[in-house]
Amino acid sequence: MSLIDQYSRNINYLRISVTDRCDLRCVYCMKEKMEFLPKKEILTLEEIEKMCDNFIEMGVKKIRLTGGEPLVRRDIIKLIKRLNSKKNITNLKEITLTTNGSLLEKYAYDLKKGGVDRINVSLDTINHIKYKKITRFGNLDKVILGIKEAKKNNITVKINTVVLKNFNEDELEKL
Repeated sequence: MSLIDQYSRNINYLRISVTDRCDLRCVYCMKEKMEFLPKKEILTLEEIEKMCDNFIEMGVKKIRLTGGEPLVRRDIIKLIKRLNSKKNITNLKEITLTTNGSLLEKYAYDLKKGGVDRINVSLDTINHIKYKKITRFGNLDKVILGIKEAKKNNITVKINTVVLKNFNEDELEKL
């Protein structure tokens, strides 16, 4: 059984939000006093794994873990390891992660060792003042160190940027 979209194309990519929580409060993403889902409404590790298994059986080859910020989830490395164990015995070929990068320095080694193939880092500016305005209290230096640590661990890094008119469009080439 395979998944087919409305244009008769095979669907082989699953993007799953593993949490709604985030350690930043980017102005375009979250309200300042965001109300998160009750923990009982967040899928457990086992539920996420079972869902991924079902999609892999239907032809999914790539899984992207997102959030919120997936690295705030305490069992994220365990989930990645479980998914990685399926690569040689199923259709699964790639595990990727989208992150704001704030915890990347801490987790880069474990992400690589666990089986992450690539990461996307959401980074909207390399200006410290603008970064604080966008994230409300984030630390740009931690993100830069995290990107360097990911590269040091041979993780392919792609930068995602939200372009904001009259704010950061002048930085696109630098990013």
